[in-house]
Amino acid sequence: MASGYQQHMVDLLPQEALGQVVDLFVRLVEAAGAIVIFVGAAAAFARFLVVAVLRRDAEGFVAVRLFLGRFLALGLEFQLAGDVLRTAISPSFTQIGQLAAIAAIRTALNFFLSREIEREGGAAGASGRRSTAGAGGG
Repeated sequence: MASGYQQHMVDLLPQEALGQVVDLFVRLVEAAGAIVIFVGAAAAFARFLVVAVLRRDAEGFVAVRLFLGRFLALGLEFQLAGDVLRTAISPSFTQIGQLAAIAAIRTALNFFLSREIEREGGAAGASGRRSTAGAGGG
């Protein structure tokens, strides 16, 4: 009787079906990350054109970089989520190792990108406060 129960549980969700479902989820999450990055790049390019044609100042370019950086960071988070999902059903230690290396690279990229955004955002904010104070004080 126990063997019939175990056989029924095995048939309920076979490894192959689970793999296909997780693979679909991975593709959806990675597609979401790619879409976020594409939308951010397109919007940043539009902002870049406005800055390049109308303003032509360094602060405008920094703002465009920060804008794009936020989209890149979010897109990398989605890509990392896809990596985590993929490891849920990895059949071998080799594949887990490869995914761990990819995840480490993406995490490092995201860390440095976030740090750059914070640093540039702080510098842009301080520069904006100085120019506002200088304009109002004169």
